[in-house]
Amino acid sequence: MKQTLTLLTVAFLLSVSAFAKPPVKKMKSTSVQHIVLFKFKADATPEKIKEIVAAFEALPSKISQIKDLKWGTNNSPENHAHGLTHAFILTFDSEKDRDAYLPHPAHAAFGKVVGPWIDEITVVDFTNQGGPRSGK
Repeated sequence: MKQTLTLLTVAFLLSVSAFAKPPVKKMKSTSVQHIVLFKFKADATPEKIKEIVAAFEALPSKISQIKDLKWGTNNSPENHAHGLTHAFILTFDSEKDRDAYLPHPAHAAFGKVVGPWIDEITVVDFTNQGGPRSGK
């Protein structure tokens, strides 16, 4: 009886501890984060920028290698954005998938939509190399 109560107590504590900390979503060690930063030309209207963002948001439905897309506008108070206003982060399972995305016809078509309106673009890719919540 005592052993059963101990096992039940341990099971209860383990189940309660599962609620205490949210699980850490482990990133595949081969996942590639493709970060794209835009500075639009002065004559890019808010409507044109919305059209470009919508075209970017449509890419995952056209390119299966894109596993996730996040985007937003700069809100940093540090004043180091150098005019870059929009950030997009695409996730790929591997460099091979990212490499397939780059020449993809849908990506090329998007380039034609965005190209005339971009003053500056910065692209940085990385594969997660560690950290306390990196999943390594």
